[in-house]
Amino acid sequence: MTKHIIYKNTKIAYTDQGKGTAVVLLHGFLENQTMWDAFVPELSKKYRVITLDLLGHGQTECLGYVHTMEDQADMVFALCAFLKIRKVVLVGHSMGGYVALAFAELYPDYMKGLFLLNSTSRADSDERKANRDRAVVCVKQNYGAFVSMSIANLFAEDNRERLAEVIEKVKEQALKTPLQGIVAALEGMKIRKDREVILHFAPYPMHLVLGQKDGVLVYEDSLEQIEDTRVELTTFPDGHMSHIENEQELLRVLMRFLKRV
Repeated sequence: MTKHIIYKNTKIAYTDQGKGTAVVLLHGFLENQTMWDAFVPELSKKYRVITLDLLGHGQTECLGYVHTMEDQADMVFALCAFLKIRKVVLVGHSMGGYVALAFAELYPDYMKGLFLLNSTSRADSDERKANRDRAVVCVKQNYGAFVSMSIANLFAEDNRERLAEVIEKVKEQALKTPLQGIVAALEGMKIRKDREVILHFAPYPMHLVLGQKDGVLVYEDSLEQIEDTRVELTTFPDGHMSHIENEQELLRVLMRFLKRV
């Protein structure tokens, strides 16, 4: 059942299920906490699982005109403090991974493990920043078309027909994201810091999941960031949406990782 707290006069939506090590699941851009629905029942048998809607997504309100990754991380920390959680394993998909890395930098003593799903520790390139600016213009001009196109491109091309029904449901959830939330997230992602150093020096277990046909992250570039690190890698042959395209395999990988932390 979804609950709410008020953070800086902003309503934050979350769920809290199970007992044990606290595992906080962070969704990506244009997603909300429902993306984890297939995972929570299994994970909450052994762990305390917290899902939440990040700022400007799902049932969580907007905090401002730009939601930096630090803003998001501070909000996640406030929720953990409210729930009296002292150590967390953070699991972040895409933008959720950027938030997890910001949290890891800001609150290192609270980290127990880091699981990055189709995400990167690196800052946006100049080209990506320009793409974010174009996306802001595009979404203001035609909200529906922007959301629809953005979601389709997250899946590997050869999966789009097979997963057509699921993709429609993902679009339905994405269309619940308010315009201000989309723009604030795009602006926040554009100015995020490079945090690759965390992957090299953090003392807790870390895991990176990549898709070889990810249209958002270049696979080879993503591999570079974990060279000479202790970060474990899982590669799937599909796109950016491993939690859907590779659901059962991902659940097994995540459960194995959680046993280690």
